[in-house]
Amino acid sequence: MSDHLNISDFLDPLNTSAISQDEGYKDGQLGKIIAVYEEEFPDLDEVQLVIVGCGEQRGSGLIHGHSNAPDVIRRHFYNLFYWHTDIKVADIGNIKAGSLFTDSYAALKTVTAELMNDGKTVIILGGSHDLTLSQYHAYDSNKRSIEASCVDALIDLNIDSPFRHENFLMEMLTGEPNYIRHYNHIGFQSYFVHPRMLETMDKLRFDCYRVGHVKESIDEMEPVIRNSNLFSFDISAIASAYAPANSISPNGFNGEEACVLLRYAGMSPNVNSIGIYGYNVQHDKDELTAKQISHMLWYILDGRSRGRREASLDERDSFNEYHMAFAEVETVFLQSKKTGRWWMQLPDKKFIACSYKDYLLASSNEIPERWLRAQERS
Repeated sequence: MSDHLNISDFLDPLNTSAISQDEGYKDGQLGKIIAVYEEEFPDLDEVQLVIVGCGEQRGSGLIHGHSNAPDVIRRHFYNLFYWHTDIKVADIGNIKAGSLFTDSYAALKTVTAELMNDGKTVIILGGSHDLTLSQYHAYDSNKRSIEASCVDALIDLNIDSPFRHENFLMEMLTGEPNYIRHYNHIGFQSYFVHPRMLETMDKLRFDCYRVGHVKESIDEMEPVIRNSNLFSFDISAIASAYAPANSISPNGFNGEEACVLLRYAGMSPNVNSIGIYGYNVQHDKDELTAKQISHMLWYILDGRSRGRREASLDERDSFNEYHMAFAEVETVFLQSKKTGRWWMQLPDKKFIACSYKDYLLASSNEIPERWLRAQERS
């Protein structure tokens, strides 16, 4: 990659001895396997997943706004064992703090864009949730519309708030030029969201999934995330019992459910940027939230390893093919023989990710809502 030296200008290398705080790592632990930017920038040629930290949190109103959250997460992630030998991971350190938080935004955008343009999937360890804007703007240079999914207890459209992390979605969803083809909001908690806000999201044909709905059938989120390019996760979506640094809500996803959602992001062939935001070290207890996030990172690797086994949709021998008609519409459903995942065909002959439930609805001559929503947007 020609721009490695250029992006290293925006990065601080890691002090791994300070992160590990012990005698080093055992054989088989990720800390021994990951290619880390310490003194020299690592060779990324064979790497699929690249981790970058950005502790910028001035967008959440914190004046001393640079956090060591990414390094605390790394401390626990590096101690986990490396099971997925087909997945190569690099950690290129932390974005240098800018004199203004917008400088940090610009640096993160530049680094993320360069890595994605080189075919890497970028994992961002935040920092406050408004860094999702940098993640989104990294797609600008390609001028290609994308699908984005955010997991968050709140919907950050509070235009009355002076804090960026509470209103950044307004710029992301309505700014010009706009490259959001579709937006999914996963895990919102109804009592935090004005009903009219949901009506507005629905008019824009964006999909919002209440936390209770997701918990009842979390597998329905797999096709939602599979269709996405950008995936952003605010730890406010995790119940505080599982992530004590979340001081927003005692309710939300449990630890295993958070890991499942990150596994889905890893499995997706389309997701090429993943951000985990909102971790405030000062609010944590026994670094349990950092441990939780480290497990979520491990499940990204697990998902990516599983997703690599998937055949291309062109390889029809690898799929069960079902032709059917519902409401006088003829369509085709494909089921992967390798992973069991489903796709359905739209009238324009494109296939979108779907679930077994969508297939069952179509079999009963009912129009799956996912199909209908996709048609409304086309």
